[in-house]
Amino acid sequence: MKVAVIIPAAGASARFGSDKLAQDLGGRPVLVRTVEAMTRRAEVAQIIVAGPPEQFDAFKDRYGPVLGFHGAVVVPGSTIDRWDTVRLALPHVADECSHIAVHDAARPCVSEALLDRLFEAAASLDAVIPAVAVRCTIKKVDASEGKDVAEGDALADSILGSAGAPVLKARPVERTVSREGLVLAQTPQVFTRDLLVAAYDGAPEGATDEAEAVERAGGVVHAVDGDPNNIKLTMAEDLPLATAILRAAGTL
Repeated sequence: MKVAVIIPAAGASARFGSDKLAQDLGGRPVLVRTVEAMTRRAEVAQIIVAGPPEQFDAFKDRYGPVLGFHGAVVVPGSTIDRWDTVRLALPHVADECSHIAVHDAARPCVSEALLDRLFEAAASLDAVIPAVAVRCTIKKVDASEGKDVAEGDALADSILGSAGAPVLKARPVERTVSREGLVLAQTPQVFTRDLLVAAYDGAPEGATDEAEAVERAGGVVHAVDGDPNNIKLTMAEDLPLATAILRAAGTL
């Protein structure tokens, strides 16, 4: 099995508040840590990093040398969405690769044990994803903005107006949703090359991950045990947690 790993890295990091892939994680940027996790695997024959197209030259200047040192190639992604970035990266997959894995650029804490499980399952299954059980009770809330329940400060309001008022939104709960059979999907997601290419030749528009594109095309996706420590950096407070996870694993 020879795996090409596609790492979509064209997002804007809007919820993080700054470029999360450039954040320092034990002396190296998050993106480099993520790539390094894949270079340790004998199954990985190719790594493709798809960067932001509008700042591609700057992205390549910044990361190209170190990623090239690790054997990764850098290609332009898309401004539309993740699915389109993956679509643009697929033609760059080397002919020798039998499988394609797609891994979030902001998941630097993927463990060797998780990769062992994924690649073992992918040797006999066409589509494999890691997933973790839903641990919390799930509530369906009203999709509206909710009610502002913060108490105002009369003095502050008189000086600053509404701009200075604290905001605390509360949304009504509509119902409790059963978590039976529900899991949280992670990456890397691994597919036979032919299956993923065929799925992206179909209608991948709007797919939130590669497994959904394969599902739409009629493929069967299997889930193996994921890892709660395989977190995706989404908010700024996730970075200290990732640092602690890697430090505990002895990789920092």
